[in-house]
Amino acid sequence: MHSVAQILKNKSNTQVYTVTPTTTVLDAIKLMAERGIGALLVMEGEKIVGIVTERDYARKVVLKGRASNETPVRDIMTTSVMYVRPDTTNEQCMALMTENRLRHLPVMENEKLVGLVSIGDLVADIISEQQFIIEQMEHYIRGER
Repeated sequence: MHSVAQILKNKSNTQVYTVTPTTTVLDAIKLMAERGIGALLVMEGEKIVGIVTERDYARKVVLKGRASNETPVRDIMTTSVMYVRPDTTNEQCMALMTENRLRHLPVMENEKLVGLVSIGDLVADIISEQQFIIEQMEHYIRGER
């Protein structure tokens, strides 16, 4: 089992994109589109105060007829943000995400944001881990070392 620290180390892009609570929803969605991501952490200084996702946009702006260019992120963000530590395992993250229907988990160390893992990051890591185990078993069965 890999830890979140190992997953972050292997990510090609470790940049965590953030906005403030006063950022307009339109600017947040533009940033997500530009970066090809599905969520932004909402920060006040060094503190996470929420997360805004494409799902929030669809359900809390589009379906409610709000104006994206006038609505601040604070009006649609999810404020109860779950996070993990770098020593959390990929299995623990998957369980947390599945149980709480999450797609993104901030990674915190000593009350400081150090990264963000997505469900895609975890799935890729688990597939890689399983492929390695399969290869090792094949070598063992063939008597190779």
